[in-house]
Amino acid sequence: MATRRAAPQPLAAYVLHHHDWSESSQILELFTREQGRVAAIAKGAKRPYSQLRAVLLPFQRLNVQLGSKREEQGSEVSLLRSAEWAGGGAMLGGAALLAGFHLNELLLRGLARHDPHPRLFDAYAATLPVLAAGDEAEVAAALRAFELCLLDETGVLPELCRITATQAPVAAASRHLLQPEVGVCAQPAGQPGITGATLVALHAALRAGDLGGLRQACLGALPELKSQLRALLHYHLGTATLRTRALMVEIQKLVD
Repeated sequence: MATRRAAPQPLAAYVLHHHDWSESSQILELFTREQGRVAAIAKGAKRPYSQLRAVLLPFQRLNVQLGSKREEQGSEVSLLRSAEWAGGGAMLGGAALLAGFHLNELLLRGLARHDPHPRLFDAYAATLPVLAAGDEAEVAAALRAFELCLLDETGVLPELCRITATQAPVAAASRHLLQPEVGVCAQPAGQPGITGATLVALHAALRAGDLGGLRQACLGALPELKSQLRALLHYHLGTATLRTRALMVEIQKLVD
């Protein structure tokens, strides 16, 4: 007696990027909780009356079902069988939109395909509403916290509570640097850096999976974290600059 195959379970997903595949279809880069980053063909998604057209939007949580895979443009691409809106806030706009695209670019550059990171998925979902809130300091802290989560999840963030070279605990009152090839190291006296107390708080929040606590710890060292995490990201992502960051700089020049 033939056994009936169970229907595939929907995947929680966000659209990170899309590009045209034909006159009526798109290839999507999806970030899923269960399978990580995947590429999928959305057939007919560009047609005016396609149900997918109104659903496949960035920063909106979806439930998707993927079907068979095929080789396309040198990589394995799944067929998007269905996609349904699964809730989410208002669409991001202005500076929040650029911040959201910054998160998407980090995921596209930093994650290999089919490498699940459910904790990072949850951090992404929890970060989007903070970006929409619009408070400048909280948005900056949310971005730094997500960058730390990405570096930690991909295994390239040094243990923040110890000097990397000696494994000695960081001193709470001393200042330290995060350097791509060195890790955590002492900062010469009188120069800006991240305090040991902040590094310990960041480490504890990461280990506890406490995203709110991680943002709170970031608030106390936003300028230092911004510059030092930028260097870490550029080093590990293999790029001299991120597109969204370059766009932010150009927009700021126009505003000034």
